Amino acid sequence: MAVQQHQDSQVLLTMTNVSKSFPGVKALDKANLTVKSHSVHALMGENGAGKSTLLKCLFGIYAKDEGEILFLDKPVNFKTSKEALENGISMVHQELNLVRQRNVMDNLWLGRYPLKGVFVDHAKMYRDTKAIFDELDIDIDPKEKVANLSVSQMQMIEIAKAFSYHAKIVIMDEPTSSLSEKEVEHLFKIIQKLKDRGCGIIYISHKMDEIFKICDEITILRDGKWINTVPVQGATMDGIVAMMVGRELTQRFPEKTNTPKEVILKVENLTALNQPSIQDVSFELRKGEILGIAGLVGAKRTDIVETIFGVRERKSGTVKLHDKIMKNRTALEAINNGFALVTEERRSTGIYSNLSIEFNSLISNMKSYISKFGLLSNKKMKSDTQWVIDSMNVKTPSHSTTIGSLSGGNQQKVVIGRWLLTQPEILMLDEPTRGIDVGAKYEIYQLIMQLVQKDKGIIMISSEMPELLGITDRILVMSNGRVAGIVETKNTTQQEILQLAAKYL
Repeated sequence: MAVQQHQDSQVLLTMTNVSKSFPGVKALDKANLTVKSHSVHALMGENGAGKSTLLKCLFGIYAKDEGEILFLDKPVNFKTSKEALENGISMVHQELNLVRQRNVMDNLWLGRYPLKGVFVDHAKMYRDTKAIFDELDIDIDPKEKVANLSVSQMQMIEIAKAFSYHAKIVIMDEPTSSLSEKEVEHLFKIIQKLKDRGCGIIYISHKMDEIFKICDEITILRDGKWINTVPVQGATMDGIVAMMVGRELTQRFPEKTNTPKEVILKVENLTALNQPSIQDVSFELRKGEILGIAGLVGAKRTDIVETIFGVRERKSGTVKLHDKIMKNRTALEAINNGFALVTEERRSTGIYSNLSIEFNSLISNMKSYISKFGLLSNKKMKSDTQWVIDSMNVKTPSHSTTIGSLSGGNQQKVVIGRWLLTQPEILMLDEPTRGIDVGAKYEIYQLIMQLVQKDKGIIMISSEMPELLGITDRILVMSNGRVAGIVETKNTTQQEILQLAAKYL
């Protein structure tokens, strides 16, 4: 349960009737937000509800069309994010914005290096970085090159950067999406330190348990409109979800109606070439079955699907589809053999951010649009793009809208739709609902259920235990690159899966 509101809390920020339109879509329609000091304020809503747009209007990334923003009792209208930072508003983005080829302290003080005369004072920069890391209990060498760090360590640098600006308002957009459980606990301690300092933290997350654990108040947006602001104490999960989606969500997962049939995929003794990676992985997948892959961060779950798909080189082992050996030396060969892979890092490996929904929907299936005269069939391309938009329920103004301007959930639906156009036999999904709201999650679960009813085989990696227990038929548990066990979902427990996940540590 959220910590009690601090005695001396004062209103730091008030956003009133903020509106913002883009061509063909009204992203914000008179939205409101009030944030107090010494508190964590959750901003919730489905993908596309306007959460990120509202905060980008505050942070100077977008110019609002109308409305008023008061910060520390003064009207503000930041023109750039630099201006917002210098005035005490800091943002930790979901997509990490670090210069990978530079070291940690360079990234922390970029654009505001401490100087000694005309030269950069590297000694001071090191001392200041070390002092912040010590205060936040972050164990990273300030001189380490960012490219050598894990995603979770990069996330910590982003948070340290916000801390270094002595911000009064810190915005955190899905900060735990790439963190392990232990790292999440560390993040919560840092949030508590920021609260004690008198900061107001705006926290965007789709993970309900986190919201109820660390937040004091919740503001709900729906379709760009302000719906309600409620204290966490006394709020219920069902009540919040109902406000977010505008309807009661009676169940989190669709009813399971699929019946797994004969084995279609056999993976035997699969070992990846570059170690450390997967070793000696064997399993079977049936027609009409959802096989979940569980494991802790670093268990090499992604390596399994990447090796099957030909993205990661195979050292030994066989992959058989319908008893026929599949070499899958490249992703293209895997696609032609009936495999599809929805990757975990949607923005970096899943979408062409600056290109249209049409391009992103069709790119994996281009060969089917070439007519006998060697020209592309516009008619077929249009109808297939429309099929993706309709069947995946993608919210978009048009086919030509750039995919980067859509919400995360809608981007994910386009990516899944793209792969379905290739009519795969085996669909592999790596964290398919990461960073996606409850309403969109349910739609993706429904899609998965529809696919297995059509006798597809589905492999699904997920870090969310309720998701694995709610939708799969069997769960393969990975531990340190090896298979720790395969369990029947209906007969297993969360405890058994966690025990298996720690088997080879």
